[in-house]
Amino acid sequence: MKYVAMIYGNQAKWDFFPAETWPEAIAKQKAFTEKYRESGELLDAYGLADAAATQVVRREGGVPAVTDGPYLETEEYLASFYMLDCDSLERAQEIAADMPFADVDPVELWPVLYESAADA
Repeated sequence: MKYVAMIYGNQAKWDFFPAETWPEAIAKQKAFTEKYRESGELLDAYGLADAAATQVVRREGGVPAVTDGPYLETEEYLASFYMLDCDSLERAQEIAADMPFADVDPVELWPVLYESAADA
């Protein structure tokens, strides 16, 4: 079964971490990614840009209407997400708990309800 694991954050959180700790954090993230890609359980992983770079797009009168900023006004925003393919919910939970920042920030785990074919 497929799951999306999501980590939330905000710029104040990222600014809190001293710059000299980032190389180690990136190395831990790389090791995590390699470990679960090799097992076949991590399909994709993405880190997202800061919320200030987001745009909200609606259709008005048949054309895109674009505004800046996230749709929800909140301090926390989606910072990264991972697509997992696991044999069980328990296994997905184990992988989520093994994420490098799971001891600092909770990981939200969502079952994938529907997947469209990539070639459709």
